Amino acid sequence: MAIVSKADDGAAAPRKRWGQGWATAALLTPAYAWLLLAVFLPLCAMLFFSFLKSSPVPGRPLIYTVDNYLAFIKRPYLFDVAWTSIQIGLWTTGLCALIGLPAALALARATAGRSKHVLFLLIILPFWTNGLVRVFSWTMVLREGGILDYALHWIVPAAPAVSLLYTFPAIIIGLVHAYLPYMILTCYLSASAIEDATIEAARSLGGRTPIVFWKVLLPLCMPGLISGSILIFVPVIGSFMEPRILGGRIGVTMGTVIEDQFTAAFNWPLGAALSFTMLAVVLLIFAFSSRVLSGRAATP
Repeated sequence: MAIVSKADDGAAAPRKRWGQGWATAALLTPAYAWLLLAVFLPLCAMLFFSFLKSSPVPGRPLIYTVDNYLAFIKRPYLFDVAWTSIQIGLWTTGLCALIGLPAALALARATAGRSKHVLFLLIILPFWTNGLVRVFSWTMVLREGGILDYALHWIVPAAPAVSLLYTFPAIIIGLVHAYLPYMILTCYLSASAIEDATIEAARSLGGRTPIVFWKVLLPLCMPGLISGSILIFVPVIGSFMEPRILGGRIGVTMGTVIEDQFTAAFNWPLGAALSFTMLAVVLLIFAFSSRVLSGRAATP
């Protein structure tokens, strides 16, 4: 009887695994079907457009070329545009790190109960408003005669007019406001995992608050800091709404150039090629960051 029971168990195990596999496939199929329709098919269409000599028009033969991927060589001004985009990405990411890491530590270590819920609500509040509304709200604050200018003249009546609109700082302010929650939330996940005993041990060994932060808190929060930096830097270098509205003529970035190729110049092949060039840069950033994160995870 024991032998028959073991045989039955051995036959039932593959059937159970088979059933679990079908159940898993049934649960994953809607998500992967949506990704196929919403992500991969448009990417395949963009890749096809990037190798065309001109935008597809009915009745015109399709001519294939790779010249669109040589745009940075044929159009040197794109290097300046790319450098501007990188500068915007670095400034935005750096300011988000400087503001977001202390905020995440305070949220994880110094708050509890209802106050923590209220602070979480305030952090994610920008996600509840339309991005276009957010950006145009900043124009009301930063323009001459706006809220900032009015507040300054209320404090110092003789002060000159202040207008940050259509400047580089205005672009950074709008982007930091939009992407700061990503940094706070990722750093919060790392900070909340730090045990109180670790900090108490560092202080019992004579470490002052700056030393504890530099030697203990910062290394333990580094995975969240790196993840937040990736989540911010990658979309910021391709942003076009904030640079166009808050930067005006100086807000020319790779995102605005790509948008102009599709909407104004009707040069879909060049816009698609520039998009895939940026996608390649993003993939390189992800590959580098994954190595860094895996190396830190492997370090005891």
